[in-house]
Amino acid sequence: MGIKRAMVFAAVLATLLVPTALAAPATGATHTEDGTHSELLASGLQGTSGSAIGPDGALYVPEAALGEVTRIDPVSGETSTYASGLPKAVMALGGATDVAFIGQTAYVLVTLVGPDAGGDQVNGIYRVDDEDSFTVIADIGEYSRTHPPATQFDLERGLQFALERVPGGFLVSDGHHNRVLMVTLSGVVTEARAFGNIVPTGLESFGNIVLMAQAGPVPHTPETGKIVAFHRNHPAVVTVASGYSLLVDVEFGRCGIYALSQGDSPGDVVAGSPALPNSGELLRVTPNGRFFPVAEGLNLPTSVDFVGDTAFVVNLAGEVWRISGISDSSSHGAGNLCAWASAFGIRGLVGASE
Repeated sequence: MGIKRAMVFAAVLATLLVPTALAAPATGATHTEDGTHSELLASGLQGTSGSAIGPDGALYVPEAALGEVTRIDPVSGETSTYASGLPKAVMALGGATDVAFIGQTAYVLVTLVGPDAGGDQVNGIYRVDDEDSFTVIADIGEYSRTHPPATQFDLERGLQFALERVPGGFLVSDGHHNRVLMVTLSGVVTEARAFGNIVPTGLESFGNIVLMAQAGPVPHTPETGKIVAFHRNHPAVVTVASGYSLLVDVEFGRCGIYALSQGDSPGDVVAGSPALPNSGELLRVTPNGRFFPVAEGLNLPTSVDFVGDTAFVVNLAGEVWRISGISDSSSHGAGNLCAWASAFGIRGLVGASE
C-alpha cells in the first residue's frame, strides 16, 4: 500500500519479461530457522490500517483515532507527527486508513466518516498541503452513493480500504462495495473493476498491471483468500495464488511478490470482524499458485511495505513490526518469476503493461 520503489518494480518486471543499520533488539524480537528476524519497531499507535514508504525512506502510518499521519524512522523506530487535523474515525473502522505519495506530496484515504456511518465528513482522498491543512481532491463517498454497486451493501458510501498510485491518479479498493475505483488527480471517480462478493483489500501495481488481495466473503475460508492480477485495460482477471484466509495486502519485495494474511477466520461472524489474534502470516507467492510462510504468529496485521529485504508490518494493535533478513527468492520454491508469470497466464498482461 502506498509509494513503491521504482528500482524494485523495474527489477521484477524485467525478470517477468525475459523470454522462455539496525536498532537494538526490541521487546518481542524473534528469530526463525530460515534466518528472518522480527522485532517490534513502534507501538502505541491508535487506529492503524495502511502504510507507505515515503520519499525520505521513512514509514508513514495513518492513525485513524487521532486523525493524524505518523512518520516512523525505519531504523530507530522514533515517531513524529507528519500531519494532523484529518477527520477522526467515528466507529471501530474508518477514518484515515491509507496513505500514498506522489513526489514529496502525501495523499490520505479517509473512509467511514460520512452520514451513513454517523459522521459529517467526506469519504475520499485528502491531499496534505501542510502539517495541519488539507484539500479534498475526490469525494469518493458521494460517487459511491450516486453510483451504487451491483452487489448487496449496507453503507451507501462504501468502505474504502487501500490507496494505490497509478499513472493518472490512484486506484482505491472498496471492500464493502466489492470494486476498485479509479480516481484522477482532478477528482474524477470511475469504476475501474467490479467484482462479486469477494471483498477486495490491498493493491499493488506496476504500470497498468494491478495485483489485488481479496479476503473473501464471511466466513473467509482459505479457498476464497486470493491474490489476483489484471491489466487496467484488459477484461481478464487471473488468479495468482490462493489458499490463505483473510488476505489483506499484496506487495512487491526484492525477492518477489508477497501477501499478508490477517489470520484464521473466527467463523461465521459479522462482516468486517478481524481474524483470530496471533494467527497472521507474511507469505511469499510460489510458482505453483500457493504461498510459503515467511513470518508467522503475527497479531492482526493489516499492511506491509518493503525496503530491500526488510518488511514493515502494521497491525490493528497499533504496532509496527520490522521483519528483516527475508531470504533470496530462490529459496523455499519461489523460483523464476518468468516461470511464475507463465504459470498464471499473465505474461500477455505484463507485456502490455506500458
